[in-house]
Amino acid sequence: MFEELVPAVRTLGADDLGIGVKEQARTSHASSAPDAPVITSDDPYVQEIARLASIYGGVILSGPPGTSKSFYASAAAEIIAGSKNRVKFVQFHASYQYEDFMLGFTPTETSFKPKEGPFLELAKAAAGHPDDTYVLVIDELSRADVGRVFGEALTYVENTKRELPFTIANGEEIKVPENLVILATMNPFDRGVDEVDAAFERRFAKMAMDPDRELLEAILESNGMDPDLQRRVMIWFERINNYASSNPAAAVGHAYFSTASDESSLADIWRYQLKYLVERAFRRDQNTRAALETGWQHIFATPDPPEHGTETEPAPATGD
Repeated sequence: MFEELVPAVRTLGADDLGIGVKEQARTSHASSAPDAPVITSDDPYVQEIARLASIYGGVILSGPPGTSKSFYASAAAEIIAGSKNRVKFVQFHASYQYEDFMLGFTPTETSFKPKEGPFLELAKAAAGHPDDTYVLVIDELSRADVGRVFGEALTYVENTKRELPFTIANGEEIKVPENLVILATMNPFDRGVDEVDAAFERRFAKMAMDPDRELLEAILESNGMDPDLQRRVMIWFERINNYASSNPAAAVGHAYFSTASDESSLADIWRYQLKYLVERAFRRDQNTRAALETGWQHIFATPDPPEHGTETEPAPATGD
């Protein structure tokens, strides 16, 4: 209708202007929120990741979903490397293999040719530019068989064994250079975590990324949420996370609330995400599940209880 009235007008969306979801996802590789905060080098999480990386050569950010693991891994990678051109991202999954990560083959019109994986590519680039830092970010580390994926390199990613030569599957001799940093994320409650811990407990530092009350408060304030509504959300957030010590599946990360600004947005977060998390975490404890669902409903338009001493007295009974 608008185009019919003014046919010469060109309409531009947020992504056309470089400020929308697609642009943010392209530049940050960590968040699709157009207004996601910019992480700087003085951020305490980034500083700790960088410090541990300098000691161990690799850092695993471990925490339940929604705790900003990928967000901080991406931000820290770009800050540590100093350039996006020296950062590579990969995501592990159940079928991810050595051939995807280290060295495999790719088909041509008539046969196959060798293809270097992201680890080998970055290791060679780092070896050729020893004055620069290169960073490999591995998302969902615990979703693959890490011993099979890393192969011969598993021993040599350890900081004390960097620069030692070893032979990969094609007979080529390579080394893991000191200026290659590995940052990884994982959910500590995934299957396969025991194998990851056994493989990396000596090699990499592990940094806990837990649901964070202060970060949630900052998110809700930044989103302009009404203070009273914000207070009730915080009460529920603390309540369910109190169960996480005995029931790890109950952990709710602060990033679940990245779009929360009012009752309508909270209703969507519950209906399409948190409802299923609560059902799964407490499927064998229906009483707690029901109590948490009731507690969530109390977030909405619940009047504050009267202060002590201000209760309204009941009207005296009157006779006929």
